[in-house]
Amino acid sequence: MYGNISIVEGPTGEQVQDDPVLLAEFEAKIQRGEKIEPNDWMPSEYRRQLIRMIEQHAHSEIIGALPEGTWITRAPGFKRKMALMAKVQDEIGHGQLLYSAAETLGKSRERMIDDLLTGKSKYSNVFNYPAFTWADTAVIAWLIDASAIINQVTNSKGSYGPYCRALERICMEESFHLKYGYDNVVALATGTPVQREMVQAALNRWWRPIMHFFGPPDKLSQHTEKLVRWKVKMATNDDMRQQFFNQYVPKILELGLTIPDTELKKDPTTGVWEYGDPDWDEFKRVINGDGPCNKERLAVRRLAEERGQWVRDALKRADEQYVTPLS
Repeated sequence: MYGNISIVEGPTGEQVQDDPVLLAEFEAKIQRGEKIEPNDWMPSEYRRQLIRMIEQHAHSEIIGALPEGTWITRAPGFKRKMALMAKVQDEIGHGQLLYSAAETLGKSRERMIDDLLTGKSKYSNVFNYPAFTWADTAVIAWLIDASAIINQVTNSKGSYGPYCRALERICMEESFHLKYGYDNVVALATGTPVQREMVQAALNRWWRPIMHFFGPPDKLSQHTEKLVRWKVKMATNDDMRQQFFNQYVPKILELGLTIPDTELKKDPTTGVWEYGDPDWDEFKRVINGDGPCNKERLAVRRLAEERGQWVRDALKRADEQYVTPLS
């Protein structure tokens, strides 16, 4: 931002300057609490940031189904198999809602998928870790979905209408996922010594990725200030991480589990949780493709895209065949 003029790069690298009068009207509308709709004028940078954020969210829903999906056939008992199958189905549906929301901003779904498969577009770091045991899926469904709900409930009150409406639907379904995950963790934590050991080991593996889930500290974030001002994000990364600590640290300790961070404590005077360094260099490596399962996750998506091409081709031919020309 230069004064009240927004300058961003255009698609070929040239600088595009938004109209300062329209920009002022746009920001005033947001401050009044009104929603921005697809046909409304918006700054180029607002559109770009929304596309980046929503498509990454969509990719995360699709990729996020993979570590849990591999456990459907191995889930203990028919009811848990059915519940996990329903959860995975919901996650794929969330991706569809979010791709549709992103498309309202002018980027096609095909381009979004291409950008995912080439590594240009990112997805949440947390889904690049393996689920070794059934306990891993329980921790994912409880604590990672809890983190997602904190993020999504907050952002559902944001400024872009299609994204907010998608998030409202998603959050209702995520609340089921959280209860499902919590039930599984409780069953393991109150079970046999082997089961308790298994869920503690899973918590140990996932704690650092969960800390990464909310993104880097505000002082390191490149996008937070602008996104908060335009109400694309309604809380900072640090605020949401603190909310997670307040809500879920007591619940974890109630189950007799140990949080794998010896530095985690709440300052009695400020009420702020202090925590150990979760290794933000690892976060950057994983986001940039060097995590335990990055290549595997994209390979699965690439194979699914290739195997599904005949369906898209058939639908396209059917549309062309049955289009009735205007008389």
